[in-house]
Amino acid sequence: MAAAKKASTRKTAAKKKAPARKRAASSGKAKAAAKKAGTPKKAPAKKAASRRKTAKPRFGEVFLEKQRQALLAERRRYTEHAERYEAEAEQLVSEREPGDVQFDEESGEGDSIAVERDRALQISAREREEIGEIDAALARIEDGTYGICVVSGKPIPKERLEAIPHASMRVEVKSSGPAWRRP
Repeated sequence: MAAAKKASTRKTAAKKKAPARKRAASSGKAKAAAKKAGTPKKAPAKKAASRRKTAKPRFGEVFLEKQRQALLAERRRYTEHAERYEAEAEQLVSEREPGDVQFDEESGEGDSIAVERDRALQISAREREEIGEIDAALARIEDGTYGICVVSGKPIPKERLEAIPHASMRVEVKSSGPAWRRP
């Protein structure tokens, strides 16, 4: 008798849901009716979300602090170099007399002071680029993506990060050429 009662309960529940589905289908709102009919939420999605929250960080706090300190020291060094080369370039310009052109066998007709100034400014610009990469690495430490290749999304080996703290790519990605060439 209990089995018969369960079967009749299922039939009545199915009858109650069927008219709602017919009305929704005829009015073009099948999705809205399915939600109102009480479709269950997906439980696996909640489990996956909870796993992400409790995922173990790739590096320990001690390693990350060591890397942060190394990056800050490297940033200070690059900043000092960039400022020194910029000051050298400005000094070369200030010492130059207007219309002062050098003629010699080594540089021909030209201006060796302008060449030295350009060289100093190029070195300074390279140093500033390195500072930008270091700042990006510090930002990756803060947002939890430090040690993940920015191109492939794969982990960067710890040894590479110890050697080059601001590394943003794996060796095989870096050696394959510019990112815009990769498919």
